[in-house]
Amino acid sequence: MTQIGDSLPAATAAGLAVWVGGYLSTYLVVAPNVRDSALNRLIEALDGEPATYELVGWVFYNAHMVDTVVEDIPLIGTRSTSYIGGEDGFTIVLYLIPVALLVAAGLALARYSRAETPTEGATLAALVVPGYLLATVAGTLLFEVSVGGATGGPDLVAAAVLAGIVYPLVCGGLGGAVGGFLERRETSTDN
Repeated sequence: MTQIGDSLPAATAAGLAVWVGGYLSTYLVVAPNVRDSALNRLIEALDGEPATYELVGWVFYNAHMVDTVVEDIPLIGTRSTSYIGGEDGFTIVLYLIPVALLVAAGLALARYSRAETPTEGATLAALVVPGYLLATVAGTLLFEVSVGGATGGPDLVAAAVLAGIVYPLVCGGLGGAVGGFLERRETSTDN
């Protein structure tokens, strides 16, 4: 059995790497459309700089079921939205990016650590949570946009809970359980 303390640094690094990989994958898919969007042009006109990387971040959080919240909009107030799905939204396939990467990370961690059971694999893979949570909370600050008194960005509480804890725990754990199952099956057939 692998000691959890021995796996924590690697799992934390994996959590950070998976988060960055998920953001970059989302960037590759949506950045061309975001760059040319009316919202990005409006932000650039009001602020002097485009907000492409921030708006892609909003979509990345939307892929974790975390809404984008824009506060203090003149004459409107606060608005909460998602840019995935719907008539004008990005493809719902974006929801698969964090799921697929976290499952793959969990599977890889369980296999690398030679988890002997699905439970051990899920436990080891759940260790991606600290790294993923750290990146998720930092990302909410990096992807905040303030223009003309209005501020927009991912909902911090939903981001921390859903994107930072639930997604890596469930998806990473699922991958780890599969990895532990595969390791146990291979070990039992070798004997």
